[in-house]
Amino acid sequence: MIKIYSLKNLPFILIIALLFVFESCKKNSSQTSTTPTVATPTKLGLYAYSDSIYKELGIVISQIGTQAVPDSISLLVYDTGSGGMVVDAHYILPPAMITSSGFNFTGDSTVVNGITITNQTSIIEYGADAATTDKVYGNLAYASVTVGDGNGNINIKRLPFFLYYKAVDAKGNVYSPHEFDVFGVSPEYDQSFANNVNLTSPFSYFDPGNGLTKGFKMTTIGANDYSYLGTFVNAITLGLTSSDLSSSSGFTFSTLSYYQGDGYAPIIPGTVTYNGKSFSSYVLFDTGTEPYSYLEDPTFTGSGTTLLASGSSVSVSTTSGFNYAYTTTPLENLTNVENPGTTSGEVTIFSLEFFLNNEYLIDFTDHKLGLKNN
Repeated sequence: MIKIYSLKNLPFILIIALLFVFESCKKNSSQTSTTPTVATPTKLGLYAYSDSIYKELGIVISQIGTQAVPDSISLLVYDTGSGGMVVDAHYILPPAMITSSGFNFTGDSTVVNGITITNQTSIIEYGADAATTDKVYGNLAYASVTVGDGNGNINIKRLPFFLYYKAVDAKGNVYSPHEFDVFGVSPEYDQSFANNVNLTSPFSYFDPGNGLTKGFKMTTIGANDYSYLGTFVNAITLGLTSSDLSSSSGFTFSTLSYYQGDGYAPIIPGTVTYNGKSFSSYVLFDTGTEPYSYLEDPTFTGSGTTLLASGSSVSVSTTSGFNYAYTTTPLENLTNVENPGTTSGEVTIFSLEFFLNNEYLIDFTDHKLGLKNN
């Protein structure tokens, strides 16, 4: 799913790293140095679920602070379209602390079960357009978080995240506890708080080790990997090698722009074509949007959101040279077209179906998005 935000063009900020050189001398002896061993990238798994036309990728959070997360609520939606961990407080905090209008504590913050809950509140909105906008109400929190389970896991020592007490859909209906838990891996900001605290990808807080670039890549997760009960797929690699980032890797790289208040949103410019009609648009490849893709055609004159007929051809060509195409069917690659001026959509979104046959990469250090046909 995509976090609702306004596109604002600001200069790209280039971060220059300083190289410190340590020199030592000793009379009548030669200078020697030892090259540190390059770390091995870390593998992390996802669970692939399917039910009728719907698919979903989930990632396990097994512990928050000192609180073990019950298996029944440990699975969060794995989302490339938003940034930050967003998790319901029910069954994580004592029931007396949670009300329909906020958390019950006094002061600037409190610590419960190793979780620091601040009094900084916010509302995060998600959706493809006005008709699909969900709202999540909660507070900035911090904790040590274990991502993954017995099949492989990592521990992030102190992660800022959004602990919520209520989530509602576009009609105001309240979601059941933990129905809207999201693990957003995008480098954009779900929300910004005081003291330059930004809710962004938990993976950006993970140190992959010496010689590796901070970032991750995803393998393809094919249709046969999905099941009703969920199939474990070792799909995530944390820590990027020089080979991953080279021109010979097969990835097409786009440099992400910085948007004030939104960070490095993984949206890139391209030309979208459907049934022979083309338009320019920013595009997003989003594991959290399913089963529909949304084409935001500014010249579309139809009414509201219109589903393309089965057999429609859809393609996108990004300005960096990546190409993706598919044909809609009654059950796969379902695609809506709408006019952004009438539906409040801004970005063309390609759904989870994209990841069936394409690889995906995010470089947090140099702010790059990599896409690869497979």
